[in-house]
Amino acid sequence: MSITREEKTENFRKGLMDVSDLKIPTYCSKCGGVMVFKGVGEYKCEDCGNVEYDNYGKVRNYIEKNPGTTSAQVSMATGVSQKSIREMLRDQRIEIAPNSNAFLVCEICGANIRYGRYCSKCETAYHRDIEERARAGKHHKMTGFSTEINKGEAGAKRFNWDL
Repeated sequence: MSITREEKTENFRKGLMDVSDLKIPTYCSKCGGVMVFKGVGEYKCEDCGNVEYDNYGKVRNYIEKNPGTTSAQVSMATGVSQKSIREMLRDQRIEIAPNSNAFLVCEICGANIRYGRYCSKCETAYHRDIEERARAGKHHKMTGFSTEINKGEAGAKRFNWDL
């Protein structure tokens, strides 16, 4: 039993929605018109002009108006889950306030960080490692149809065609 392209696409979309969890408004809650993305989590209805926000826009607006709040306070005020807020921190979309005692932990060395997945030292080392691997992969000895040297039957026919 094979899966159709539509089923694969739907499964992929469901997976994306679970990961991003942005809750993007697509239709206006007032008139039912189509919501158009305006930037920074803001969407505007093309019919009535109503403005709505996805989860990122809600969190960002709340943090701008209430600097230094905890993720629990942001979650309670906006209705966005703390898991989504942590993912926004890990994706470097928002940052923990400089005066806060809360931190994230670098996934490589365990150092305290305010956003992202790695501290600046580990991120630099990680990217340098990727660059070195790319350089090493670039200089592989190429062999193929025209560059390979055949030993033995040089120039011998491989196939006999009966015409």
